[in-house]
Amino acid sequence: MDPFLVLLHSVSAGLSSSELTELKFLCQSRVGKRKLERVQCGLDLFSVLLEQNELDRERTGLLRELLSSLRRQDLLGRLDSFEAGAAAEVSSEERDLRAAFDIICDHVGKDWRRLARQLRVSDAMIDAIEEKYPRNLTEQVRESLRVWKNLHKEDPAVSHLLRALRACQLNLVADLIEDDQQARSLESETSRGGGTGTASLTSRDSDRPSSGVPW
Repeated sequence: MDPFLVLLHSVSAGLSSSELTELKFLCQSRVGKRKLERVQCGLDLFSVLLEQNELDRERTGLLRELLSSLRRQDLLGRLDSFEAGAAAEVSSEERDLRAAFDIICDHVGKDWRRLARQLRVSDAMIDAIEEKYPRNLTEQVRESLRVWKNLHKEDPAVSHLLRALRACQLNLVADLIEDDQQARSLESETSRGGGTGTASLTSRDSDRPSSGVPW
C-alpha cells in the first residue's frame, strides 16, 4: 500500500470521536456541509481532502496544521517520519518534474488556462481552481499542474509538459525547462564521476607536445 495511505489510516485510527468532530469543524471552509455530514471517521475526511486536491503525499501542510490544532504530538511524529522517508525516496524524475513546475509557475502567468486545457484539465476544474485561489496567480498555475499530475499518475513526464508548452507557443518557457534539465543532468553526471572528467582532460593536455603557444 502507498506509504501515505498507510499514514492516513494510522492517523485515522488514532483519532477520538471528539477529535474527529474538531477536525470537521476546522475543515468547514474547505469541505461542503453535505460531504462533512457523511464523514464518519478520519479516513473519510482525508479521502474528501484528497479528492479536492487539498492534500496529497507531497502537500502534507494541511494535515500538519490539523494535527497541530489537536496537539497530537504522537501523530505529528508519525507525519515527521513519513516526510523524512519521502524526501529520501524522491526519484530523479520527480525532482525534474518539481523543477519544471517551479519554472512554469514563474513564467507562464495568465497563459496557465491555455496550458491547462492543452494538458486536458477540464474547464470545470479550471473554474474551481480560479475560485479556490482568486487572487493568487502562482497558486492557480501550480494547482492546475497538480491536477494534471494526479490525472496522469502513471506517467506525469516532463516531456508531456514540454509538448504542451510548445503547442501553446510558450517556447521560451519550454526552453528554460530544457536548459535546466540539461544543467542538472550534467551536474549529476559530474558528481557521479567524482571529477575524473577534469583529471583525464588535464592528463590529455599534458601529453601534448609543447609549442610555446599558450592555450
